[in-house]
Amino acid sequence: MIEQFLAGDLSDVEEAVRKAAAAEIMPRFRQLADHEIVEKNGPHDLVTVADRLAEEHLTASLTALLPGSAVVGEEAVHADPAVLGALGGDAPVWIVDPVDGTRQFVHGDPGFATLVSLAHHGEVFASWTLAPALDQMAVARRGGGAVLNGEPIRAGHPEPGRDLEVAISHYDFTTDDEKRALSVLRTPGVAPRPCGSAGLEYLNVARGQLDAVAFTWENVWDHAAGLLLVAEAGGASATLTGDSFRITGGNALPFTAARDAATVRHILSLLAAPADRVAG
Repeated sequence: MIEQFLAGDLSDVEEAVRKAAAAEIMPRFRQLADHEIVEKNGPHDLVTVADRLAEEHLTASLTALLPGSAVVGEEAVHADPAVLGALGGDAPVWIVDPVDGTRQFVHGDPGFATLVSLAHHGEVFASWTLAPALDQMAVARRGGGAVLNGEPIRAGHPEPGRDLEVAISHYDFTTDDEKRALSVLRTPGVAPRPCGSAGLEYLNVARGQLDAVAFTWENVWDHAAGLLLVAEAGGASATLTGDSFRITGGNALPFTAARDAATVRHILSLLAAPADRVAG
């Protein structure tokens, strides 16, 4: 079922993602009322009516395109964590983050995205990263490369002699232990900064505008689309143990994705070192 679907024209998926953003997200951008914004797990973890309605829109349209498929969406999982079980099932799974970078969206910052990927038996086969306020659509197909607005993109390699620019988990969303784990990246030759929308940071790596990301959380809807995008643009990724990121969870954290394998190895060597030794 999924093989035949993937072998066909996937433009209908891109259209579905664009339509959901046009119908449910963009009309509310910079137009949200206070009652349309809700805290989930704290003041920085927000959800809006746009998140919920866009996910509902995508759930309906994507399952119509691929009958028998399931959806693992951020808001559905928040309501019922058992939804994650679909990732280990036999049906193809659409992984959906309706508004990646909700905080940016709430504050009127265009740096947010809608992320969709299609997986089966734990492998991601295609992904769509739409930044609707920036008019950017990146698409990746396993073994088929990556494009941004229809043009091929390549991650390339970091420029020799320059500090590696690395986007890391934002301080507002990390525990003290996670902050300590990432503190080793504050070392000569590396310039870490807090990440914005994870999906757009992956896109920045895929098009060579950012050298790497290092993240301390593994919510599949934040990472599935971007990891495939980076891989198909020629980049690489690995968890702290050097293994591939598993969308079903249980990954050794932090993990990294970068423009090339050498950068992944370097970032992992730093993350594996004690903070006091690196700082010293």
